Amino acid sequence: MALDTGTEALARLAEEHVDHRFKGLPPDAAGLTVAELAAQRRNLFTGGFTTPVLALSAERLEHNLRLMETYTARHGLAFAPHGKTSMAPQLFHRQIEHGAWGITLAVPHQVRVARAYGVQRVFLANELVDAAALRWIAAELDADPDFRFVCYVDSVRGAELMDAALAGLSRPLDVVVELAAGEDARTGVRTEAECAAVADAVTAAASLRLVGVAGYEGEVPDAGPEKVRAWLRRLVALAVGLDKEGRFADTDEIVLSAGGSAWFDAVADVFAEVPELSLPVLKLLRSGAYVSHDDGHYRELTPFNRVPAEGALEPAFRLWSQVVSRPSPTQAFTNAGKRDAAYDLHLPFAQVVRPASGGPERPATGITVTALSDQHAWLRTAPEAELEVGDWVGTGLSHPCTSFDKWQLIPVAEADGTVVDYIRTFF
Repeated sequence: MALDTGTEALARLAEEHVDHRFKGLPPDAAGLTVAELAAQRRNLFTGGFTTPVLALSAERLEHNLRLMETYTARHGLAFAPHGKTSMAPQLFHRQIEHGAWGITLAVPHQVRVARAYGVQRVFLANELVDAAALRWIAAELDADPDFRFVCYVDSVRGAELMDAALAGLSRPLDVVVELAAGEDARTGVRTEAECAAVADAVTAAASLRLVGVAGYEGEVPDAGPEKVRAWLRRLVALAVGLDKEGRFADTDEIVLSAGGSAWFDAVADVFAEVPELSLPVLKLLRSGAYVSHDDGHYRELTPFNRVPAEGALEPAFRLWSQVVSRPSPTQAFTNAGKRDAAYDLHLPFAQVVRPASGGPERPATGITVTALSDQHAWLRTAPEAELEVGDWVGTGLSHPCTSFDKWQLIPVAEADGTVVDYIRTFF
């Protein structure tokens, strides 16, 4: 698929009409195209948006994109951020514009979305054994010589299933052996001996080509700096060993990939130690949550806490809801719940209040989110809390991956509330 086809597909997103499918958007915008609504530069708070409404900060989004571009370049890393975080082709392209090698994905549907919007390099962080999906990948590879696709293999059986489904492929499918992060970790080959057996199976498969090794250090049991670095060195040693055995003779570079959003500093450190191999090494980092960051899980875990001199990511999401009930001095309810807010890791964090009276925004002092129902947030209010029915409450969220997936069209707002763009998601 040619890149201009992806550009045209992105342009068509702006031609989509605003209607009842999209939560939080102004009712009087129905019938406008997304481009027409964006051109109006409405204010999030006074422009007719209804609550609950999720917004991305334009400034913080750009800051995060630039920061990781700088970080990966400084450390000599290629970057394929995990697209399952946002499933937003507009953000995929902004990430690529900011230096990303390509996009990491997890399942075939996500690859189809990326290809529909012209993404030319995809790293699938999973073993792909679905015959229908493999045939579709084969057709994409046959039709587009510039399409680069790499996926995991973590079993002899998987290699055999891939080969059977890909019979007749004009060029081989690139695979990397996935090394498990430990005995009780998620997917991946458990031992180096088993890795060798999987490599043998790939060599025996006419439709496959072994191009490297990969894994996910976030699954290291009881992960800490020493354990994570020890596993990463084991991953590097696996690549070195396979290279010495001549396993990568059919490729022109060796792919070495790791890196979630919690330990990319360790990945940078250990990958800097990779010795010279027989071919150039593509050191591929896959961190994805950085694009929006968050106010909870990743704010606590981000490597930038350990390396503050490298910069700091900024949480870009804020969910706005409205107080619909104030039954007692210690309790209030807003109209955002599990259908609107991530809650799998932390509940939302009350941050600011915008009074219905139109007064200035103020900190959400004395206000705590204690629970979520399907369509309500339960707030505990201390004596110092100033909160009335009709007030807007802005909350921060934890875990971007379960924030994006609840919203199909997300306003991007500047600091003064001016909405300058809308991000379309595909989950």
